[in-house]
Amino acid sequence: MSLAQKIQSKLSHDSPDTSSKPPEQALKEFIAEDPNSVYTFDSERDAPRSEICREGKEKGHKCIQMAMYSTQLFQAMQDQGFFCALPMDPARTHIECKRIPKN
Repeated sequence: MSLAQKIQSKLSHDSPDTSSKPPEQALKEFIAEDPNSVYTFDSERDAPRSEICREGKEKGHKCIQMAMYSTQLFQAMQDQGFFCALPMDPARTHIECKRIPKN
């Protein structure tokens, strides 16, 4: 097994791939596990895949790979009732999403 295959295998094991489901469904299921957590996502510029992570209160830290461009993921998170923005720290480039409280 080549080094690249070993690294890919490790990445696949650490970050579950949700490609067996439509990305929107996989995202809804991921959020439903801990809907009030803070979510962050990041990807390379114009990359067709993004990684979304949860800093959960109840479920802990978990990341999954999504077959979505970051712009699509941004829109999907807003559709799920989240407010997404860049963090206050200018050295950080990921997007943070927090659930908008319902009155």
